[in-house]
Amino acid sequence: MSIRSTSEFVKELARKGQLLEIKEEVDPILEIAEIQRRVVGKRGPAILFSNVKGSKFSVATNLYGSENRIKIAFGEDPVKFIQKIAYTAKHLMPPTPKKVWEARSLAWTALKVGLRKVSKAPVLEQELNSLDELPALKSWPKDAGKFITLPLVYTESPKTGKGNLGMYRIQFHEPRLTGMHIQIHRGGGFHYSEAESEGNSLPAHIYVGGPPALTISAVAPLPEEISEFLLASLLLGERLKVLKNKKISSLPLVADADFALIGKIPPRIRRPEGPFGDHYGYYALKHDYPVFEVDHIYARKDAIWPATVVGRPPQEDHWIAEYLQHLLSPMFPIVMPQVKGVWAYEESGVHSLAAAIVKERYKKEAFMGALRILGEGQLSLTKFLIVTDQDVPLMDFRTTFIAALERFQPRTDLHIFSNISQDTLDYTGPKVNEGSKAVLLGVGPKTQKLKPKITSNLKNTRFKDPKVYCPGVLVISGPKYKHKDGILALLKKETITQGFLFVFLVDNSEESTKSDHDFIWNVFTRFEPAADIYGDSELVRNHISFTGPILVDARMKTWYPSVLEEDPKITKQVENRFGRLLDSL
Repeated sequence: MSIRSTSEFVKELARKGQLLEIKEEVDPILEIAEIQRRVVGKRGPAILFSNVKGSKFSVATNLYGSENRIKIAFGEDPVKFIQKIAYTAKHLMPPTPKKVWEARSLAWTALKVGLRKVSKAPVLEQELNSLDELPALKSWPKDAGKFITLPLVYTESPKTGKGNLGMYRIQFHEPRLTGMHIQIHRGGGFHYSEAESEGNSLPAHIYVGGPPALTISAVAPLPEEISEFLLASLLLGERLKVLKNKKISSLPLVADADFALIGKIPPRIRRPEGPFGDHYGYYALKHDYPVFEVDHIYARKDAIWPATVVGRPPQEDHWIAEYLQHLLSPMFPIVMPQVKGVWAYEESGVHSLAAAIVKERYKKEAFMGALRILGEGQLSLTKFLIVTDQDVPLMDFRTTFIAALERFQPRTDLHIFSNISQDTLDYTGPKVNEGSKAVLLGVGPKTQKLKPKITSNLKNTRFKDPKVYCPGVLVISGPKYKHKDGILALLKKETITQGFLFVFLVDNSEESTKSDHDFIWNVFTRFEPAADIYGDSELVRNHISFTGPILVDARMKTWYPSVLEEDPKITKQVENRFGRLLDSL
């Protein structure tokens, strides 16, 4: 069954007992988001808010918040198809009649992938006058205002005509003007740069809702050459319907979207955007970004506004991230032949931490595989990459980390790359979009016997609560960060650190070692490799060669944005109104 709209998806979820409908009036300003977080925390169902204050449209959230609902949206066929493509690409050569015949199902599926031109589009069934008619959410107390939380931004290159569908945050500024958080590392950012360099506006569409396949494709880590519309068609199980009408837009219009904002991004106009709670679990700060001028606002007659709430992982987007990695992982060895597998840890906000299994057919071939990963699409935003040649379960971070550390040589195997770009939402660097990366290699036979426990005591009272996260890794609480406080030099003198490969200085070691999830979030979202890694070292052939433990300052720094926290008044309000209902889930 192909699901072509949010309304169809909601009906299917209701039919399968995966939907909670809330009929009481709810406020899109903070209240819906608080309810969503409560339900996600309980791994509860999708939610339909059918009476939203200030709008005639219903809001649906948590649509993708479980493995089961992901399967309802897409089934098993797309995963099997990708696996079949990868297998065929690997085994078809040299082709034989038998191999070609065995691959015949690919050709049949491929015939259903692509675009289908139509003469009518449900999304054009009604036109709205103002963005104020839309039930966009405000999710966190310090958010600058209402945002579209699942925006699907379609642009085309002014030079090549090649399209891109991306998800860039959209803040409402005026009744027909929004922000356009179009990031420089993404396809839409490239298109805008091309248009702006010529002094031209960039035509753009912002879709909300429609086929679930469209939403998932917009955030997929695809190579730049692969169209998101093609992936959407594959996930949909049929050709994606588009309407071409130059009286409406110079761009193709996705016919089955729930909502479509048609307009343009003018050159050389910037407006403050943010702050906004983001998927790292912190506030993205206020910065100047381009704007989107709205010419038309369209909606289906049965339109439902899909929304999500991001915050400290895991949130609803956890399931989306996992699905996409499972879906696309068979293609990694095809695109990157030296790479057997990659996993980006959603607990770190995705881009802060990843691990990979690579081939090591000659000494340090693994490093070439690491460079390939750091040069590939959205994987290029990875800040800390752990690389091993062992067949470990990458989703299990602790097992993967230990396997790498057992083969890691501090003198040669930590590579730090300074003065390069960094993910826009990662504020650990010196400036927005600027920072560093690190690659940790752990390949070959075991060379390390990892220290399993603490064998001495802390002496300096500024340090507290030492904890062993895993063999070879010590976590210690330190004082609140101060610029140039020299604290890592003091920590290095502590005998308790000797024998460990890594020592992480954190604000709260108890909190940071409760689980793998807590370790990843508290550590890897709070340090920048070039600035916060320290230890006894020397330059050997211009490489930083460490001896003894490598110390990492993973405390909150003074310039980091604040951690997301709910508004206590809204929390109490939701508890009073819906606490009994939510507790019953």
